Amino acid sequence: MDLRIQPPRRPSNAGVAGVVGVARMADKARAHDRGTLGDYLYGDDSGQDKALLEYLLISAEAFEKAATEMDDEALGRWTLEQSKRTPEEVAAFNREMLGREPGTERMKAVLKERVAKFAPGRTDIRAAFQSQELDDWGNFREKDLTSGPPRSAYCRDVAGAVGLARVAEKARAWRCGKLGEYNYGDDAGLDPRVLGWLGLSQEEFAEAAHQNPNDVELGAWVLERTKKTPEEVAAFNRQAVKAGPVNDGQRAYLRDAVQKLDPSRTDITGWFKMTDLDDEKTFGVVDLRRRPPRSGYRTDVAGIAGLARLIDKGRASNAGMLGEYLYGDDSGIDRRVLQFIGVTAQAFAEALKACPTDAEVAGWVRGQGPKTPAEVVTFNDEMVRLGPTADRGREYLRNTVRRLDPSKTEAIRTWFEVMDLDDRVTFERLWAGE
Repeated sequence: MDLRIQPPRRPSNAGVAGVVGVARMADKARAHDRGTLGDYLYGDDSGQDKALLEYLLISAEAFEKAATEMDDEALGRWTLEQSKRTPEEVAAFNREMLGREPGTERMKAVLKERVAKFAPGRTDIRAAFQSQELDDWGNFREKDLTSGPPRSAYCRDVAGAVGLARVAEKARAWRCGKLGEYNYGDDAGLDPRVLGWLGLSQEEFAEAAHQNPNDVELGAWVLERTKKTPEEVAAFNRQAVKAGPVNDGQRAYLRDAVQKLDPSRTDITGWFKMTDLDDEKTFGVVDLRRRPPRSGYRTDVAGIAGLARLIDKGRASNAGMLGEYLYGDDSGIDRRVLQFIGVTAQAFAEALKACPTDAEVAGWVRGQGPKTPAEVVTFNDEMVRLGPTADRGREYLRNTVRRLDPSKTEAIRTWFEVMDLDDRVTFERLWAGE
């Protein structure tokens, strides 16, 4: 979960292990693991987390590991097994936490400031949990689509349904008057299809999206309200991602739109991919939640293998659109490329802001210390052949390939081969609505 674009679940949410605060802490643990914690604090850095972990008899490290490896249901069982708390003890703890008021003068002042800012006139907000929830809501209830695009229509983070996260972000922008060039509800192409399938009006969904800025909690509201089954959601996804023009007029519109945005994209025949392209081109961003970075094999930037891919990941990182990818020091391949060109990940990210084209990046890279053609050839050959050298790495590679395509388990031996396979399979599945 990316806590730079949404808050964690409410502290009063007892959906994991039946214990208030655990669902919120799980969201923060997963975000901490992925580097998407934003302004939130996790574990021992958070007073609330620290107290909850002490109550549960679990360390922050152990909880984070469990949260990243398990879904909510399994995490809940594991948490209760570790804590050995009885249902009666849990119920008493929940009552105490839900009614607890701010314990210091500073926190009392913070509550008053939040009420004055986000809920003036409210006199019923007195508990510490209420103060946190008000702050989360106030900071994430709005979405500004004049400065960046909504999430991809392929995104299934809300109720597991394609399109819904995108519609939710447009709804929040509609509520606060920051839609920009986008349309919401009956005036949009995607929204009526998604909301009509759910049986929701644009007004009631906008209110729900406004009140629930967290994807999981909004998804829970949608599924409770509409009673859609997992099978129905899966069927809708498979059908929706294939949607494209159905008459000559629509085919001409899509063809002209793609030609204007990027004539090289002859692969685009459906609405979802067209909106992804439109979003990226309109705002000049690289969004690796929508598509993969360029292959590590590409040498079209300064002749260096891996550099084009590093550029895509660096631009996505700068825009907060890295998705599941790792950038810079968190990526072994990136570290090797950065070391070869003689710069830090931070310096490279800053250079990308000043160099909007590949040609400008290539010029900047050459200025850091020219490499001879022989040095580049040697480096490229090493990168193309690079694979695991220890048993642990070889096992990781085999398990990754087995997860993606079992038929390739014995054929793939290098990191570039794994990266290409991962890119292809991951996005084929995404684009198929799986």
